[in-house]
Amino acid sequence: MQMLGTFIKPMHPEGRKFVAIFAAGTLGLFFLSVVLGWIGIGLTVWCYYFFRDPERVTPTRDGLIVSPADGVVSLIEKAVPPAELGMPATPLTRVSVFMSVFNCHVNRVPISGQVTSIAYRPGKFFNASLDKASVDNERNSLCIRMQDGRDLAVVQIAGLVARRIVCFVETGAEMKTGERFGLIRFGSRLDVYLPDGIVPMVSIGQTMIAGETVIAELNAATKG
Repeated sequence: MQMLGTFIKPMHPEGRKFVAIFAAGTLGLFFLSVVLGWIGIGLTVWCYYFFRDPERVTPTRDGLIVSPADGVVSLIEKAVPPAELGMPATPLTRVSVFMSVFNCHVNRVPISGQVTSIAYRPGKFFNASLDKASVDNERNSLCIRMQDGRDLAVVQIAGLVARRIVCFVETGAEMKTGERFGLIRFGSRLDVYLPDGIVPMVSIGQTMIAGETVIAELNAATKG
């Protein structure tokens, strides 16, 4: 059973209709060709795998900021948070996590706090690994007011083949580190804007696990 659980993960409800569509299409392909039918089975399995929603073990120490997404750190740079959030136009350290179509796409809250603002903005669909995706692509931004009063921004960005950003929470929600807050379909990126003075503990190219990998620590700046 333990080995079975390694390969078979729970699926997020958002994916049920897509798996059903893929499965129905696969039946149709079998009527045309056995080879096409088996290709359909492979695509159906991939669709299920895309919408997998495994449990994660989130670090419990106060002040830890965790990755909001599975994927690879593609950019670390200074940037101004999305204007639609109403945050100060001050450059903050932005950590970008790129998700390929093979990553789990369920997004998780980087740190506990209250969601004070949610802002959706339509846009283009450039490759999410590119720097200009943060500015030009469709996005959904959240501002999280942490317990110490500082704000952190996390932004869902649609990618080259992504066409749907989903957000499960509403303004005013009290969230805990690692809780699910949304997903993006079929390849995308998450940006985290760290509070001023917070230094990331990750590097470009590092593999991230949503809700588990630590991006930064709020208390690190005060340690001697």
